Amino acid sequence: MCAHVLVAEDDEMQAELIRRSLLTEGHTATVVHDGAAAIAAARSLRPDLVVLDLMLPVIDGFGVCRALRGEEDIPVLMLTARSTEDDVLLGLELGADDYMTKPYSPRELMARIRTVLRRSGRSTEDRQETAVVRAAGLSVDAVRHEVRCDGAPVDCTPAEFEILLAMTAEPERVFSRRQLLQYTRGLDRASTERAVDVHIMNLRRKIETDPRRPVRLLTVFGVGYKLRGDRA
Repeated sequence: MCAHVLVAEDDEMQAELIRRSLLTEGHTATVVHDGAAAIAAARSLRPDLVVLDLMLPVIDGFGVCRALRGEEDIPVLMLTARSTEDDVLLGLELGADDYMTKPYSPRELMARIRTVLRRSGRSTEDRQETAVVRAAGLSVDAVRHEVRCDGAPVDCTPAEFEILLAMTAEPERVFSRRQLLQYTRGLDRASTERAVDVHIMNLRRKIETDPRRPVRLLTVFGVGYKLRGDRA
């Protein structure tokens, strides 16, 4: 059962461990590190499942779950270091499908994810219509692992695909090199922040008419990079 899972976890090492475990299981994964980004990504990506840490910055996991339940029917598996009965009950009352307390084993988490996906009845056919994100003339299909630019296929490396998927899901968000690097770790363990510049340069060669004067994938000087925000 292949699924697209949104991981909302502010601990970057923990998030990377979950992402790698999901990839090993044959799933695709998008990782965000705060509650506002989780809501935005869930709305644009409509993933098959959200793995949601309660102790998120900006908006906590309870707030994220409350927002999603008000408009989306996406299964939610909550993670937290807080295990009091009140926390568990509140999470379930807000619509969480399952609840795990830290520490937990990755194998147990993957087993719980399989169970939630099976109960939710999310099918591959459903995902093919909902796992495509679009911005700046680009479409990125997380299920088929395909990228198109103005309708034409784009051949991307795994690291380039992960960067484009993250940026297309949140157009106009400025990503630092460090943040983009998190999406490529595990694909290239030797990567450094400077390697992100190389990935961006290579992507511009593939998606820009003039890579020296980019109009889609823009530099925000002193900060990082962003993808133009229109959904064309």
